[in-house]
This record gives sequence, structure tokens and C-alpha cells, in this order.
Amino acid sequence: MKTWRVFVITLSFLLLSGCLVTFKDPLPASQAAPDALIGRWSSKNAWGEPLNLQITRAGGHRYKAVSYPKAKPGQRDEYLFSVSHHGGRWYLSAPLPAKLGGHFILAGFEFDEKHELVVYNLDLEQIHQAIGQQSLHGSTVETVEGDGVLVDSPMSQVFAYLDDPANADVFVEAVRYKRTGQ
Repeated sequence: MKTWRVFVITLSFLLLSGCLVTFKDPLPASQAAPDALIGRWSSKNAWGEPLNLQITRAGGHRYKAVSYPKAKPGQRDEYLFSVSHHGGRWYLSAPLPAKLGGHFILAGFEFDEKHELVVYNLDLEQIHQAIGQQSLHGSTVETVEGDGVLVDSPMSQVFAYLDDPANADVFVEAVRYKRTGQ
């Protein structure tokens, strides 16, 4: 559970309610991340403790995020992810462990006017509504963290939904990271 909590804060993929929106397919690893993403970042976890994040290239348009609490640099968690720029937004996708369904998470990210890295999660209830309205296809799944949603729509349909300005509020800010020493 502790490892998953660090993962939650590190990449901020877990919805604030504790439930996940997952995807059957990952983003294709066909685009390079913006150079500004690479480097060292810091934030605070949900308990107010300092948290470090280092993002590096892992080859082939894949990236590695290494997170660790500032007070315990030996407790490192590593995650591979890919990115995609679609519409006016950057997205990242990472595999989940089997206990959380073994599918993929999708989050949005941007750099604000202060050059902070801002990560956005998808709102579970709005994705449920989109499935109910048949804008997306998916089903409810159970995980150790609670009920979530598995979206099995093709990524082209997912991006059409996410790019629609009427759905702009489907993104919820999860965390902000500040750049630390290069």
C-alpha cells in the first residue's frame, strides 16, 4: 500500500476520490516528451512530506519517473511511461500493477506560467457519465483501492471526447511540482 501511495503522489494518477479511471490500451510510444519534462522536481505528498521526482529518458520515446520521499532517498519507486500531445494537451500513460487491474492510466500535464509541472487526473464520475451517454465505452472494475472504470474505447474516440471543449472540466488538478536543481 505504501508503494502505491508514493505512486499516487508521484505521477498523480489516482483520482482524488481514491478510484481509478483506467484504459485497456496505452498511449503509443511514438512522440517525444517536451524537454521541459526531463529533470528533477519536488512537491509534497498528501501528508505534507517533501517528495522528489526525477524524470529521465528511457529510450524509444519512453520515460522513467523515479520518486522518493526527501527524508528517505533509499525508498525509490520507478515507473515507465509514454507521452502524447493531442489537441492542446499533453498526456502520459503508464501501466498499473496487477492488483489495480493491470491496465493503463492516462493523465494530462502542462507547464504553467511559473514553469511548474501540473498533473491532471480524469474525474471518475464524468467518465461514468460519458460511458452512460455512450460517448465512451467501458465498464466498472473493482480494485484494492475501490471501484474504478476501465475504458475500452479506441484512443481515437477517447481523444475526440477529451478534446471537446464541452468536456474540459473532466480534468482535475492533482498535483504541482516545482523544478529543483538541474
